[in-house]
Amino acid sequence: MPAKLAEVMWPALVANKILNKRLGSSNFVADYPSYTDPLLAITNDDQLSLSTKTILNDHTHTQKYKVFVSTWNIGGIAPYEGLNIEDLLETCSKSFDIYVFGFQEIVPLKASNVLGSEDNKISTKWNTLIREALNKRTHDQCCKDIQSDNIKKNMNNIYHGNPAQQCNKGPQDFHCIISKQMVGILISVWVRSDLSPFIRHPSVSCVGCGIMGFLGNKGSVSVRFLLHETSFCFVCSHLASGGKEGDEKHRNSNVAEIFSRTSFPRGPLFDLPRKILDHDHVILLGDLNYRISLPEETTRLLVQKRDWDSLLQNDQLKLELESGHILRGWHEGAIKFAPTYKYFPNSDMYYGCCYHGKNKTAKRRSPAWCDRVIWNGKGLNQIEYARSESKLSDHRPVKALFTAEVKALKSFPSLFISERFEQIKNVFEISPVHDFVCQKQSSFRL
Repeated sequence: MPAKLAEVMWPALVANKILNKRLGSSNFVADYPSYTDPLLAITNDDQLSLSTKTILNDHTHTQKYKVFVSTWNIGGIAPYEGLNIEDLLETCSKSFDIYVFGFQEIVPLKASNVLGSEDNKISTKWNTLIREALNKRTHDQCCKDIQSDNIKKNMNNIYHGNPAQQCNKGPQDFHCIISKQMVGILISVWVRSDLSPFIRHPSVSCVGCGIMGFLGNKGSVSVRFLLHETSFCFVCSHLASGGKEGDEKHRNSNVAEIFSRTSFPRGPLFDLPRKILDHDHVILLGDLNYRISLPEETTRLLVQKRDWDSLLQNDQLKLELESGHILRGWHEGAIKFAPTYKYFPNSDMYYGCCYHGKNKTAKRRSPAWCDRVIWNGKGLNQIEYARSESKLSDHRPVKALFTAEVKALKSFPSLFISERFEQIKNVFEISPVHDFVCQKQSSFRL
């Protein structure tokens, strides 16, 4: 950016961030344009409101979908070429219908990133890694099928073409429906390709709780969408840090601000959920930064003994879930893994376990379960809660696996969805999205 232009734009950028100026609920990256219900085009509001209620009452059934949720504080470290995240995704052993990836500190939280314009180069890299990992199994199976077919064709002397080129044009299992970044926070939502047409009203809402109470070095990026007739809300958060007594109050205040200031569009009929807790299924994930209210020496001793129960009795988030005011009534699975913070990068060693140099307390950090996934709402059942072992940053990733009950129309989807999806493809001439995050022309910024 030219120096003179930067001088003009910088005050405006800072002012917008301080005033928490919204960029619009549809300002996110996705593979396809947002979907709207085809019923909206054929009825007026009053007729639709009545007919929708009748349809939902008389023609719905419940389906169960598998949801994968993960959170990871990257510590400002860019993903290197060839980084393997298949272990994080569990793509080799299991398959899910919806994948939600939450990241914190994908860029260093320095002034230029907090106050300046958004740089999406790093989020693009993460989305590329996710796309490749999620679709690797489909791509490999496609290549095997093509090679098998080519062998048969060769035997009959009718094959012409390059197998590698054919493999690159193979189908994709998963598409990105929402990807949104605010400073260091990134949330990326992917669904099975055959579910994409059933996604409606995707939108985002960003809340900054950092410097001056408004900047995005801390805060949340929330996403909302409807799958069939059930609303989902995922809140990716990075709360106030600090291990001193009373710092947990700042985190509670951040949560209250996020719940209060997050707002989604009400939709064309003014009947869509606007606030976080209005949704059917709500999952809060991120570096929530809650610590263990014990002396550091006691905490380290209990970690060495792997006495998770004694540690969790003093875990600030557990106490808030059980008897607090902000998150009381929310749920979290049983924690049976070691604290996820704070490690020396590229090691299994916690900070503070050994000291070097004159300033022996400069890097002391008491181990804690900073990285968490909690949920609210009926119809969500957690089937696994664990951490992954990537050593890229000073945090370990955490993943939570769910089954989610979803209401779906019995007969109407087949009547409208296939026709709607074909219209979308014809109007926008959607090209293969193998590299949508690398080639801006094949993605949509809504």
